[in-house]
Amino acid sequence: MSKAQKTADGGIGRLLDVMRCLRDPERGCPWDLEQDFTSIAPHTIEEAYEVAQTIADGDLEALREELGDLLFQVVYHAQMAAELGRFGFEDVVGAISEKMIRRHPHVFGEDRITNAQAQVRAWETFKEAEREEKKGGEGGGRAGALEGIAHALPALLRARKLQKRAARIGFDWDSVDGVFAKLAEEIAEIKAELPPAGSDKQPDSTRLSEEVGDLLFACVNLARHLDVEPESALRAANAKFERRFGRVETLLAEVGLAVEGVSLEKLEEFWTQAKAEERKA
Repeated sequence: MSKAQKTADGGIGRLLDVMRCLRDPERGCPWDLEQDFTSIAPHTIEEAYEVAQTIADGDLEALREELGDLLFQVVYHAQMAAELGRFGFEDVVGAISEKMIRRHPHVFGEDRITNAQAQVRAWETFKEAEREEKKGGEGGGRAGALEGIAHALPALLRARKLQKRAARIGFDWDSVDGVFAKLAEEIAEIKAELPPAGSDKQPDSTRLSEEVGDLLFACVNLARHLDVEPESALRAANAKFERRFGRVETLLAEVGLAVEGVSLEKLEEFWTQAKAEERKA
């Protein structure tokens, strides 16, 4: 019987033992032994998204399981680092504990913060100081205002973080009216890249892609000014579209039609019906 099987409690010690057994050079799992940080990273991202999905679904039973899967990813990376002699799970726990204590002096020290908005400002100040300290330690001088925002983030989420960081130093519109004007400007620039109606000329795909990207970036800015989280909003829009389109397919099937080959006018008719049904529900 393995050490992990003998462990009686259900605490973190048992999970750490399970991970060590899976990576044991002699008796471990062949698949787990082949993995490294790069091959495991996509699984880590996937598990984080599955946690977010169960929260969106309001399924707490599923959330318990998905949180376990995400925790396992942390343990996995820590075990591989320990095998290289770099750090272990205890170091990960120690580092995050110290960071949280350092960033909450109003809880663990004498500072006083009375509301959540003030805490957000204080949190960003601490993070900026940490970036400056890290940059200085690396001999790189002052950290740039946009440094430290992970490139691997989903594009909408990263755009929002870039904009929030820039806004903190005053690079932002005073009101949402400026964002609406920017949206109109970006739409006009896309239209300018399109050839006239009836023309055989093809648009410059590189420039068109750039202009569409600018429009999406402006849409994120609009969401930020309206205090809407763009990633969640788009995820909800995707789900709504999927739900309504599924209803269109059902309505078509009820009258003996398949979605393929049906005219756009007919699809629009059933789409309108699906929307109306959803609003009445």
